[in-house]
Amino acid sequence: MPDTAHAPLPDVLAGPLLRRLEPGRLVLWLVASRELNLQLWLQPESQAPQTHALGEEHCQQLPLGRHAVLHLIDLPLAQALPQDERIAYDLQIIDGASANGMRDWAPHLLHDGAEHADFVLRSQVDHLLHGSCRKPHHAADDGLLCADRLLATQPEAKQRPALLLMSGDQVYVDDVAGPLLCAIHQLIARLGLFDEFLEGAVVEDSQSLYANPVGYYQRAELLPAVKSNQTLRDKFFGGVEKPVFTSSSADNHLVTFAEMIAMYLLVWSPLPWTLISEEQPPLDEEQQQRYANERERIDAFRQTLGQAARVFAHLPTLMIFDDHDVTDDWNLSARWEQTAYGHPFSKRIIGNALLAYLLCQGWGNNPDVFEEPLQASAELLQQRQDDHLQATAHDALIDRLLEFEQWHYVLPTTPALLVLDTRTRRWRSEGHLSKPSGLMDWEALCDFQQALLDHPACIIVSPAPMFGVKLIEGIQKLFTLAGHPLMVDAENWMAHRGAASVMMNIFRHSRTPRDFVILSGDVHYSFVYRVNIRHRRASPTIWQITSSGIKNEFPADLLDWFDRLNRWLYAPWSPLNWLTKRRRMRVTPLIPDRSRSGERLWNSAGLGQVFFDEQGRPKRILQLNANGSPPAAFVAERESGAATAPLLGSPERSAAPQDGGTSHP
Repeated sequence: MPDTAHAPLPDVLAGPLLRRLEPGRLVLWLVASRELNLQLWLQPESQAPQTHALGEEHCQQLPLGRHAVLHLIDLPLAQALPQDERIAYDLQIIDGASANGMRDWAPHLLHDGAEHADFVLRSQVDHLLHGSCRKPHHAADDGLLCADRLLATQPEAKQRPALLLMSGDQVYVDDVAGPLLCAIHQLIARLGLFDEFLEGAVVEDSQSLYANPVGYYQRAELLPAVKSNQTLRDKFFGGVEKPVFTSSSADNHLVTFAEMIAMYLLVWSPLPWTLISEEQPPLDEEQQQRYANERERIDAFRQTLGQAARVFAHLPTLMIFDDHDVTDDWNLSARWEQTAYGHPFSKRIIGNALLAYLLCQGWGNNPDVFEEPLQASAELLQQRQDDHLQATAHDALIDRLLEFEQWHYVLPTTPALLVLDTRTRRWRSEGHLSKPSGLMDWEALCDFQQALLDHPACIIVSPAPMFGVKLIEGIQKLFTLAGHPLMVDAENWMAHRGAASVMMNIFRHSRTPRDFVILSGDVHYSFVYRVNIRHRRASPTIWQITSSGIKNEFPADLLDWFDRLNRWLYAPWSPLNWLTKRRRMRVTPLIPDRSRSGERLWNSAGLGQVFFDEQGRPKRILQLNANGSPPAAFVAERESGAATAPLLGSPERSAAPQDGGTSHP
C-alpha cells in the first residue's frame, strides 16, 4: 500500500472549474497546495494565441490550511473573446523559467488526443444541461458522466451546451458515508486545514470532535442540550427519533468549516484521494458492515471522478444551493429557524456550510456582489490563533452571511436566465410558526417580477419545482395539517398560500414573458409539464422541466405507486382539481417516450438536456441516463409502437391531457 501520509502534495488539488464565462470576463475556481504563480493561455480558433498573467488583481488567494490555498480567478479582457467557436485554454503554473500546463499537472482533465482543454462562449442559450442532487454514496452512477460522454464526442462549437446548471444539493453536508467522513478527516490532517473553537458543543474544538469516539455514525449524540434538557432533535420533533437537525440520514453530519472544504475537494477532484489511505476508523460490528457497504459505493464514485472533473474544466457551470448544501429542511419554518439559530453550535454548523458554499459555489456565479463577504472571509482565514480560526470573527462573519440577500443572480443571456434563492428570503408563517414558510417572501417575489418585465422569454432556475406532482404535494399538506411538516419535507411552492398566490399572479401579469421555462431539481425524479392559464386567449406558456437527481433516485416501487395514484386521483374529470391553488392553470404532462404504461415520472439518475428555438421555447427535452442507456425524450403524444415521437409543436398547438392523465398534476 502506498505511503500516502508522506506522498508529495500535488500542486493543484481541485480545479480548474469554469464558472461564469463571458466574452469580456472569465471566472475560474481552483484549490492548490500552495500559492501558485499562474498565467492563462487562450487560443481562439479565429485569433492569435494570448497569454494573461494572473497577479493579485486577477487571482485572489485565500489560505484554507497550511497546505491548501483557494485561488479565485476573475480575469477581465480588454478584447472580447469570439462567440460560438472553440477556445483552447491552458492554466499554467510558472516556476522560474518553466511554465507547466494542465497536461503536466492534471492530464485527466484532457480528452483523449486533445492537446488542451477548451470552452465555447455561446451567443444564445439554445442548448443546456441541468440537474441537482449528487450524493456520492448513492448506488446510481454519476450523472456528470452524461456530460463527459457528450463532450468526448467533440461536437461542433455550436452544438456544445451553453451551460451546465446545477440547481441544488451539489454536496450532501448532512448525509455523509462513513468512508467519506474518514477520507475527510485524513485530508484535513494531510493539508492542515484550519481548526476552530466550538462554542456550546460537548467538545471544545474541531480536533476534539475528530477524536471523539462517537464521531462516526453517532453524531446526534454530540448535539448540545437546551434549557429544557432536550437535544435539538427532540426540540424539533417532540421526541421523534430523527438525528442532527431534521435529516433522517445525518449520523455523520459535517460540523466544521474544514470538514466542509474537504468534502468539496473530495467530490470535485480525484487528486485529493491520492492522499488518502484505506485505513478504517474503530467501529463496532454493526457499523463495520455499514461502512463496508458504503465503501463499495464510494470506491465506485472515486473511479469516475476524473471524468466529472473534466466536465467542470470544459463547461461553464453555474450553481445555486438547496437544503443539503447546508442541512436538510434548511429554513423550512419559522420554528425551525428559531431553534437552529438560537443555539451557537447549530448556528455554527449552518454558518460553516454557508461559508463553504460562498467560497466554493456562490462566488463563481456572480463575483461582483460578494466583494464584502469575501473580504471578511479573507480576514478570518488570515488572522488565526495557532491555526484556529478566531472565534469572534468567525461568528461575526456567519451573522453577516445569514443576513446576506444576494445569493440569487441574473445572466444577461438570450433568453434571460434568472436563478432564484428559495432558501434564505422565505415568507414565514407568522400565525403558526411550525407551518412551512413560503419559498420566497413578498419582497423577493417583487424583485423576481421586476427582473422578468418586458422579456419575451426567460429561463428560471427554481431548485424546487413551481408545478409539482399534486398527489405528493397533497401528502405533504396532510402531514403539515397534522403538525409534522418536517417528516415529509413539506417544501413546495403551493405549501404557503401567500407565496403561491403572488407567484401565480406573476405568470398572469401582462408584461411578463410569453414563454417561461422553469428548470428544477430536488425531488429525485424527472418530469415535464406544459402549463397555460385557463380561459385566457393570450396565455403565456410555462414549461416546468424537472431533472433530479444527478446521483440520486426515488425509491422505484414507491414512485410507481405515486405516479399511478396521481393519474387516478387528479384525472381531468376529478373534482379534486378544484381544490388546488392552481385550478386556473391548465397543466398538461409530457410523457417519457420510454415509459412502460404512460408514466409521467422518469426515475433514473442523470442530467436533463434542453434544446431551445430562436424564441427561447423548448423544442426538445431529454433526460440523459447515467447508466448509459438511451435518453428519455419527453413527448406530447405517444405514437403507437413508437419510442421516438417528436417533442412539441408550436406554443399555439393544444396538447390535450393524455388518457388517464391530469390537467392538475
